Amino acid sequence: MYGKMKEHLSQTLAEIKEAGLYKEERLIESAQQAAITVKGKEVLNFCANNYLGLSNHPRLIKASQEMMERRGFGMSSVRFICGTQDIHKELEAAISDYFQTEDTILYAACFDANGGVFEPLFSEEDAIISDSLNHASIIDGVRLCKAKRYRYANADMKDLERCLQEAQAQRFRIVVTDGVFSMDGNVAPMDQICDLAEKYDALVMVDESHSAGVVGATGHGVSELYKTYGRVDIYTGTLGKAFGGALGGFTTGRKEIIDLLRQRSRPYLFSNSLAPGIIGASLEVFKMLKESNALHDKLVENVNYFRDQMTAAGFDIKPTQSAICAVMLHDAKLSQIYAARMQEEGIYVTGFYYPVVPKEQARIRVQISAGHEKAHLDKCIAAFIKVGKELGTLK
Repeated sequence: MYGKMKEHLSQTLAEIKEAGLYKEERLIESAQQAAITVKGKEVLNFCANNYLGLSNHPRLIKASQEMMERRGFGMSSVRFICGTQDIHKELEAAISDYFQTEDTILYAACFDANGGVFEPLFSEEDAIISDSLNHASIIDGVRLCKAKRYRYANADMKDLERCLQEAQAQRFRIVVTDGVFSMDGNVAPMDQICDLAEKYDALVMVDESHSAGVVGATGHGVSELYKTYGRVDIYTGTLGKAFGGALGGFTTGRKEIIDLLRQRSRPYLFSNSLAPGIIGASLEVFKMLKESNALHDKLVENVNYFRDQMTAAGFDIKPTQSAICAVMLHDAKLSQIYAARMQEEGIYVTGFYYPVVPKEQARIRVQISAGHEKAHLDKCIAAFIKVGKELGTLK
């Protein structure tokens, strides 16, 4: 049988390559930080989700090492059998404090958190109303649930209201959205979403993976930005972006919701517990963020500078309210050629194209970090201008 399947797979891969859509992994030979080593050459990294620049921070490395010395390398089991330590509960409490919620449950990744949140809570009697640009993990989580599905255009409140009106036929309703949409960098209008949810008697869930640590006056996410504390029922998020860049995800929110997830959420029940080293580093992150807003303030300064300089240079930048700056090129092959030339200029970026983004919407997604210095930003901008003129995308 595999001979037949191999032929089919080889043909599919050949078609992907012919279309210029084949994804090559580029190997990083150093720690994740603003300057990395690729193929023996130092380049500036502008495509990591390392928003607060913490991925290689000495305090996190030290905290991780100390926790491993105290608690070992791994738990070798799932939480409800013998895989829970007091430090797991300590981290859950720190996350609850950060988001001002009642309780938190940890997962191996936010993909697991989103994959495990819907099925235990909703049945065929209920409705899930999801933004059209929500992350793949939310889409997959919804597919695992038997609830009726509604889909509204990205951040379109009229379309959301239409869905909410249609969903009145169901028992329970939940509106689900990313906080920051990862390809465009725009922020969901959480205040308006909460207004409509309250008008039509629905719950609200937001994935904070790209918004926590980034948006809001002190980076505490969409509820800080829109003053919706107490109005959002469920938050999901990751420890793998702004909060240190390693592994781990979480769901945080109403106590009874979290309690039921502990009983029935399959990714929680059947996945090993987070390793003590990751717990130690993550606890240190939340200590650091309580001590100072300096990292967030630097991130905001960097984003504003980069966006303003790129716009002034004539680039087509998607409107962004986050650390994600989408430089629009529209053509898939062009995005790959552009990214390759940028790497030759010492700038590590990635071209995004269909099916990651819609057809004719190819782009280079630039990820700004608090780890970047102004000189890094200037070098990146200069490279964009040079390559843009070479390839005829910039006059």
